[in-house]
Amino acid sequence: MHMYDLSNHPPSDALRKVSLAFIIDKENRKLLLAMKKRGFGKDRWNGYGGKQIQGESIEETAIRETKEEIGIEPTKIEMVGTLNFFFEKTPNDADWNQQVVVFIIKEWKGMPSESEEMRPEWFDIDRLPFDFMWEDDKYWLPKVLSGKKVEGTFIFDNDQKLHEFEVKEL
Repeated sequence: MHMYDLSNHPPSDALRKVSLAFIIDKENRKLLLAMKKRGFGKDRWNGYGGKQIQGESIEETAIRETKEEIGIEPTKIEMVGTLNFFFEKTPNDADWNQQVVVFIIKEWKGMPSESEEMRPEWFDIDRLPFDFMWEDDKYWLPKVLSGKKVEGTFIFDNDQKLHEFEVKEL
């Protein structure tokens, strides 16, 4: 497979950091996803998260973003992966290249509720809507849901289609 030239992109440790969290109901084998209603990733099912702000740990980002986007307050959270995303061409007004730190929320307070940005919905872990998610999710999310920790690099083309990737279990 052709290896995309990453020399035009920042090194992974210089990427903008964002959080991505998922709530799992292990007892009922359900995963809480949310439909993105606006902005980057619109019309895709995903976890909840966003950009880290100055002075905030990436775990604090995950907790804050989960509260803002679906109204749940995480009380027990675990980091389960680091994913580097590179896009061949991004619009001049946005940098989509980012390092996503993935968390599983194991305990929480509150009930999921819709916000201006996200509409949460429970899915059976064995029947996730991968056709309506980011293309990379099917390569790493099942590993995380089975208890593994992962590192990955994903390179998308101009049409936000996955061009190549690597996923490692830790």
